[in-house]
Amino acid sequence: MIVTGAVVLALVCFVIAWRLHVGRRTNLPQPLPEPFIEEEAAPVAGRIVAPAVPVTSAVPETAEGPLTRAQIFTRLAELAFGVAPLRAPNEEEFVIIERGARAVLEKVASEPRYAPRRPLLLPQLMRAVNDDEISGRELARIIARDPSLAGSLLKLANSSFYKVSDRPVESVDRAVAVLGMNGLRSLLATVLMQPVFRLNAAQFARFPEIAWEHTYRSAAAAEAHAAIVEDNDPFAAQLLGLTFGLGTIVIFRVALDQYAARPGGKPKAAVIFRLLQRHAAPVARSIAASWELTDRILDALADQDAAPDVRPATALGRSLLFGRLTGALALLYSQKLISEPTAKSSILATGASASHFERIWGRLTLKPVAGEPVRGPGGTRIG
Repeated sequence: MIVTGAVVLALVCFVIAWRLHVGRRTNLPQPLPEPFIEEEAAPVAGRIVAPAVPVTSAVPETAEGPLTRAQIFTRLAELAFGVAPLRAPNEEEFVIIERGARAVLEKVASEPRYAPRRPLLLPQLMRAVNDDEISGRELARIIARDPSLAGSLLKLANSSFYKVSDRPVESVDRAVAVLGMNGLRSLLATVLMQPVFRLNAAQFARFPEIAWEHTYRSAAAAEAHAAIVEDNDPFAAQLLGLTFGLGTIVIFRVALDQYAARPGGKPKAAVIFRLLQRHAAPVARSIAASWELTDRILDALADQDAAPDVRPATALGRSLLFGRLTGALALLYSQKLISEPTAKSSILATGASASHFERIWGRLTLKPVAGEPVRGPGGTRIG
């Protein structure tokens, strides 16, 4: 009996030790599915649909502690490039690629190959949705002039993010009635920008769609932050999120072309990521200036170059940074790469209040807040 008891006790101790060991491991940052070393990376084939990337195994609902701004964007880059961990780039290679890329990026707004042209209908639509005298029917007629725009509008209006009932939205008139002017304005800006992200990349094939998914969520979060926290112009904040995303995709294309021009050049995720860190805000600002957007937009984009420990100077700059961070966290959470407590603690570490986090997070993840309906960009009610 004494021997049997000792054996049982030993087994119990082993099980407890094993559980403690596993418990410690589950609190580590979650890797991407089937991560690979960048030098051995192969292009990822296939079109990505929502969710944009394969869902990994669930993470535990325990916070690993707040992530810094650098950690958040690094994890997003690992997701977009399909490389984990994302190491520092080779300095000599980075200098060569950046030198060539900088020559293009400095005049990118006038380069037809890279510069996204301002959507032709954007100025007219912006005037229309800000005109209190215009009727929904008149606005619908403007949209209907562009069949592609109307089709994209209806498709997005029926998505889970905007859908308000089980009844499908089958006409532009119905979309105007259901979404309201604020919701329609937000949706239109998103539809007008989306085509720029339709890029068939031979390398890092997931990047364009991940970039779009982040841009979409960032714009929604920035818009909500401007309305709820800063009491500022929500549409300007949303437009900022979309414009910053345009800068990201332009740099990605320029970087791939720089590698293609080098004999045997194989694109490196780490090099492109550093280019994005250094040049995304200036390129977005250059695009915004070429589109003759307001000085408020330009100043908010300039704010994004501030050091990580410096708070953006302008209200719109703060909304944009909040949107970029929250959009990244929402995307990582949707792919079960981080837990919700981790996302919350990361946002609270930026100085946001818990109530603001809950309201805006609910809009991005479609989780209702008690006593308040979930709404999409522009205040569109969902459910």
